[in-house]
Amino acid sequence: MNKSLGLLLLLMSSALHGVGAQEPQRNGRLTLAEALEIAERRSESVGIARAGLARAEGERQQARSPYFPQLSGSASYQRTLESQFSGLSSGTDSAPAPAPVCNRFVPQPGLPIDQRLDSLEQAVECASAADPFASFRDLPFGRENTYRFGLSASQVLFSGGQVGGRAQAAGAGVRSAAIGLTSARAQLLLDVTAAYYDASLADRLYAIAQATLQQADTTLSQTQLAREVGNLAEFDLLRARVTRDNQRPVVIQRRADRDLAYFRLKSLLDFPLDEPLALTTELGDTSLVDSPLFSALVDTPGDTLTASRAPVRQAAEAVESQRGLLRVARGQRLPQVALSSQYAQLAFPDKVSPFGADFVSDWTVSLGLQLPIFTGGRIGGEVRAARANVTEAELRLQQSRELAQVDARNAAIQMEAAEAGWQASAGTVEQAARAYQIAELRYREGISTQTELLDSRIQLQQAQASRARAARDLQVAKVRVLLLPALPLAQTLQTQGAGIPQPGADTSPTAPAALYRAAVPQDTQSDFTGTNQTEAAGP
Repeated sequence: MNKSLGLLLLLMSSALHGVGAQEPQRNGRLTLAEALEIAERRSESVGIARAGLARAEGERQQARSPYFPQLSGSASYQRTLESQFSGLSSGTDSAPAPAPVCNRFVPQPGLPIDQRLDSLEQAVECASAADPFASFRDLPFGRENTYRFGLSASQVLFSGGQVGGRAQAAGAGVRSAAIGLTSARAQLLLDVTAAYYDASLADRLYAIAQATLQQADTTLSQTQLAREVGNLAEFDLLRARVTRDNQRPVVIQRRADRDLAYFRLKSLLDFPLDEPLALTTELGDTSLVDSPLFSALVDTPGDTLTASRAPVRQAAEAVESQRGLLRVARGQRLPQVALSSQYAQLAFPDKVSPFGADFVSDWTVSLGLQLPIFTGGRIGGEVRAARANVTEAELRLQQSRELAQVDARNAAIQMEAAEAGWQASAGTVEQAARAYQIAELRYREGISTQTELLDSRIQLQQAQASRARAARDLQVAKVRVLLLPALPLAQTLQTQGAGIPQPGADTSPTAPAALYRAAVPQDTQSDFTGTNQTEAAGP
């Protein structure tokens, strides 16, 4: 399932239209597939999630490092200006005279007595003239120049489970960050899809309002002509003029709503707000959502199982992470065993340069054991806190499962409602347009009244707006259901103390509708009704 969700996100980069990573040549025109690709490449939220994954991988690498030996090298030079061993020298600034070389005294019984006494006296005289501290001059004490080149190695043999616990928590963090990246991409795909169709719907509503204004102008022209020849009363002329004038604010509002929807889309795509943009994917174009590419990329598209939801899997990883941290806290009570070794090469040359000096070796190996005896209750407090974090993470997991079930039902209900609305609006626009044509013809021939014509016009406007809105809702609902396994829950879970952050985006099932309400007011029918009431009231 994780693999399939990862493949699904390639929809925004290559699978939709089979192009590379190059920037598409838009020329002011933009398809939904191009919008998805551009948004994925430029999105800050996806970049933040990707950086979070890289950080989690780095933390896991740090947590696993104690499994391997730690090796470090060092090099140092020390210059001794004065030390307590300086008194062993001659006490003069000049260099001491070289001590005589005394040969070892070997008795020779075969020599005459006078020669034997003479050799003995010479040996005693030579020994008394020699420096008694000459043998200490080769020791490192008080030497002016000291060079040290060393290597140190250490290996943890037993940590009481602390290393394993940290690695367990870090591994869960990496998996959670990967799920968060998938969720961020899926959330971006849904947001861009909703914003694209919102802008397309705003375009459509603006076109409907303009067409309605044009129809009102045509009706006013016909009414003025009929008034001039005396076929209609002044009351009908005033009603036609009021109807036309009431439609102008609607057109202005629809144009403002369209601009806001386009600003929202350009903001998601990181486009300049003043850049002209034309959307080419129609509201009723279901080829993108119904494309077999989705079936090829996703094993189980639209999977509503609780265990497959990204927030539920993240909550499960949070439980795993807290259990690892509990192992770390408990492991502090156990002894820590480590093996270490130090190897060094030392030289004490008479000159500053180390070249030509005689180096001596210094190599030690030690086995250390550390056991806490009394910590003032610190370890016990950490264990209690870690155990409480595990309990909290488990409860949050249960909470996320319950919310996932409700969210899946909500998405399914919205999908059914969107499909029902789309099916119910099928053919309504054609019928309403045909009815308006007949009403206009009847009014022109003087068979019907202006009220009948206005009612037909309002019904046509409502049918066109309802059809466009149903197409938008159906497209967004399909994308939402398809991306449901990777999307966050409708209700954002607070994760303080959970150990692993949840995705920050709050994708409610009503979020597309909220976005649409923010960009395009949905009270189109109330606008039509208000117009009708104004017309009925008369001047």
